[in-house]
Parts: sequence; C-alpha cells; structure tokens
Amino acid sequence: MIERDGVAGVTHRTVAKEAGVPTTSTTYHFSSLEDLLTATLTWCAGGFSTAVRDLVERARIRGSQGAREVAEMIVESLGPQRGRTMAEYELYLFAARNPALRPAARLWLDVLTSLVQHDDEVAFRAFLAGMDGLLMQGLIDDEPPTVAELEPVVAYLMRPSKP
Repeated sequence: MIERDGVAGVTHRTVAKEAGVPTTSTTYHFSSLEDLLTATLTWCAGGFSTAVRDLVERARIRGSQGAREVAEMIVESLGPQRGRTMAEYELYLFAARNPALRPAARLWLDVLTSLVQHDDEVAFRAFLAGMDGLLMQGLIDDEPPTVAELEPVVAYLMRPSKP
C-alpha cells in the first residue's frame, strides 16, 4: 500500500480493505497507526537482513570484496524493487518526524552492524551514508544506474582507510 499510496494513505480502514479483512482485525492486532507502521518498518528491516545475508554469502562464494554485489543490490533496489525502496525511504522519513517510530527505522543499521564486519567505524558510517546517497539519487534519476556505473563508486566507498 505504501508503494502505491504513500504513508499518508495508510489507515486501519485502508489496510483492512487491502487485506480483505474487517477493520476490527487490524485494530485488534495494531491498536494504533503507530503500531502498524512500526510493524511495517520492522518487517522491512527483516527483509533487508535477508538481502544483506545473501549479499555477504554471494561475495564470499565469488571470493570478492563485495563491491559488485552491493552494486547489484542497489541496481535491484532502483529497478525491479524501486517502489519498495521508495516506500521504505518514505517510512524512514516519516519516522524522522515521529520519534516513536525511530527505533524501528534504525533497525536496518543494527542489521548491517551485526552482519558486516568492519574495523573502522568512521569508514563504515561513511560507506552507509554513501549507500543512502546512491539510493536517494537513484530514486530521483529518470533512468536507474547500471552495475557497471555503480561498482567503481561502491569500490571507492569500500576502500580500506589509510592509517
């Protein structure tokens, strides 16, 4: 629903209609809209967790540092998964205005921190900021980037920091 209508289109009534259940079902499981959106953010973080685990495994199998795999994930996020990516960013921005949703919105950072080994906290945070920037730029571009275009940028962001 958020892909189609945005966060503003989410109500208990619209979710119930979409799910084909009575509104009382959604209000029973999610007493407030905040609870419903928190569950949505948590679900998104779970999907992201699976995607990152798969990415790490693909990189391991290929014996690569992961730049190509990350570039492929971004291309997928901006191509076939563009609507979902846009919906997730809309949820994150909504959480910026709603403090109660912020812990759920920060889950993706917890996922990355737990799945990706890193020795340099500053470099890792710069990498994460770069990934957000590439995704946001890709969402406003008319044509999504290609793996060939993104791989050198990702490799640059992943380079070891100098002592």
